[in-house]
Amino acid sequence: MSSNQYDLLIVGAGVSGSALLYLSTKYSSIKSIGLIEKYAAPARVNSLSSNNSQTLHCGDIETNYTLDKALKVQRAARMLRNYAIVQADAHHIIFKYPKMVLGVGAKECDLLKKRYETFSAHYPDLQLLDKKAIARIEPNVSMNGDKFRSDEIIALGSTDEYTAVDFEALARSLVRQAQIEADACAEKTVDVHYNEIVDDIRIEDGVFIVETQGVCYRARALVACAGGHSLKLAHDMGYGHHYSVLPIAGSYYFSPHVLNGKVYTVQNDALPFAAIHGDPDVLVPGTTRFGPTALVLPILERYNLKTLPDFLQVFRFDRQVAKVLWDLLRVSDIRNYMFKNMLFEIPFIRKWLFLKEVKKIVPSLKLGDLKFAKKVGGIRPQLIDKNNGKLLMGEAKINTGIGAIFNMTPSPGGTSCLENAEIDLRTIAQHLGEDIDEVTLQKDLLVDDDKHNADDFSGVVISGDDAI
Repeated sequence: MSSNQYDLLIVGAGVSGSALLYLSTKYSSIKSIGLIEKYAAPARVNSLSSNNSQTLHCGDIETNYTLDKALKVQRAARMLRNYAIVQADAHHIIFKYPKMVLGVGAKECDLLKKRYETFSAHYPDLQLLDKKAIARIEPNVSMNGDKFRSDEIIALGSTDEYTAVDFEALARSLVRQAQIEADACAEKTVDVHYNEIVDDIRIEDGVFIVETQGVCYRARALVACAGGHSLKLAHDMGYGHHYSVLPIAGSYYFSPHVLNGKVYTVQNDALPFAAIHGDPDVLVPGTTRFGPTALVLPILERYNLKTLPDFLQVFRFDRQVAKVLWDLLRVSDIRNYMFKNMLFEIPFIRKWLFLKEVKKIVPSLKLGDLKFAKKVGGIRPQLIDKNNGKLLMGEAKINTGIGAIFNMTPSPGGTSCLENAEIDLRTIAQHLGEDIDEVTLQKDLLVDDDKHNADDFSGVVISGDDAI
């Protein structure tokens, strides 16, 4: 078999593509696997450490998740954690910080109390924290100077869990471990090709043909994990034309160290975008990072204007797209939110406006404490479903049914990389007639060794005197 002919070809070496490379190498009987990446290393776009929230989402403090969604996310987070903690460089990949979602005012506090009643049985480490308990963990959240803040607050959180991930380091680890697994098995071939930009993709006689500059790759199965560019590749093959893309860019601000861990805020159900949060930056010691803001940008990769033509190709603006955008703007909360986030990008006034937002988390923060984080933040390619006239906020995937899969927006982001890879691997293995080592996969990634008694914290409000 030639070096450019594979059973499975993966396009994109972010955490999603790298996770599929690792799972298919270690846990399947697929013999030859190739990965092509447009940049010179893995994770140079949204998986870059500075281009995402660095959060391991577990479902407990994300108030926009139903219990069913939260438990699905919990499983995905377990897979990532179980992979990362056994790596020799685990301390560079995954991190423990306190985490909480903060409720401010009677309405939000009541919501969190009810959420605790529903979720605590499934999250044994979850604690309901009053003002004094919050002060023990995050004094700058509960205090304003030397006094407790005057407004009513309560939080849901935990203090001894893995909560942050360097997804860039994770992607590099997954590629490296896949290559190690392949080297240990004479029957396996794993090739990683960098600096390869896909020019054309098509299928001939059941074989996928992927052409880059001067190189032609052939594969029996194909999975694209290239963000918004995955939709472009799908369109090139004649799939997913009922989808358009709306790229949502996130920006962040830095302050001096004011938070010990991750502090999220309650999601507004009317807004299809993430609520602002604050947390330590895993690569910038001594700082706290606040964000993200949200802004629609006509590019598929942040800070890369060369992707403007690609956006125009997949945006496919027409009457249906216009209607979806108009329907969004007709919702006052969304319209005001989008206008406000546009102002967050304007120098001189953006810090003043953003300060009002972050004071909900840290009431003592001053204007001089905030600094716009240059070149920080990525793009999430949200899809517009033209057939149903709506913006899709969850996972976006096109399964062609002929051995090609196109992943645009895993949900929730990098946390789902291994679970999303597992889903794709099952589809591809069935298409190729290959096997999956279910026992080893289950043992390595899905067994939870933590022993908890779900009743330990049931109905308990942790106060400042007994908070961990």
